[in-house]
Amino acid sequence: MSGPGTSVRIDDCSLWVAERGPEDGFPLIVLHGGPGLDHHEFGDYLDPVCDDGVRLLLVDQRAQGRSEPTPPGAFVALQNAVDYPGQAVATVVSGGVASVRDLEAVAGALESFEPAELREQVASSWERGSSVTTSEEVERLLFDQLPFHFRDPNDPRIAEYERRSAGAVYAPEVLRHFATAEDGGLDLEDRLPEVTQPVLVLAGRYDRVCPAEASERMARLLPRAELHVFEESAHMTFVEEPVRYQEVVRGFLGRSR
Repeated sequence: MSGPGTSVRIDDCSLWVAERGPEDGFPLIVLHGGPGLDHHEFGDYLDPVCDDGVRLLLVDQRAQGRSEPTPPGAFVALQNAVDYPGQAVATVVSGGVASVRDLEAVAGALESFEPAELREQVASSWERGSSVTTSEEVERLLFDQLPFHFRDPNDPRIAEYERRSAGAVYAPEVLRHFATAEDGGLDLEDRLPEVTQPVLVLAGRYDRVCPAEASERMARLLPRAELHVFEESAHMTFVEEPVRYQEVVRGFLGRSR
């Protein structure tokens, strides 16, 4: 099932790609979140889709993981969909936003986050983002934030996720960049009607970072969108409701191929 990783030259840089599933399978390019993560973010949670003849291509994005250092990018999947409509057979946006305006409520969500000791832990990790220098520091910082991304901040599956996503090469330079720089003014909402391929929009009802309302609005603007909101999840939908997540993705891929 699992394949080795390899370096692939794409225009101005080389990207590290780990492959899983049948060699002649339908290719599904998987882009991790961040900033500063790599393809280990999804662990082995997506592997069951390979049983449907899908070839997972898990990419370390620019300047992250084992990919070549370059100026960092962000919101890659949705940007690709609006810049190159129809280039992909289909697109999946999992826990994303189309405008930075949708991220403005994050600070307020932290203010009301309970319990207090975990609120302080998450706040401290955000403050450390501008000064990290090693992969180990990024790892600790990101894991300190995990309770904020689960509906239940004390979810026992957080420890399981840490185990199943182990082995990442974190990028302190990328995290520092996004911790100290402006977000770039991302606003793709006006261009969403230009996307021609089917788009699966996935959201967690209790997501404190990328609110479900943003995904619902995104789906209304996309001409060929399918929306699924996981009613028992926050940001980590593929961990909090893994079986249903796999079912939704597999069904969408089957209809889109």
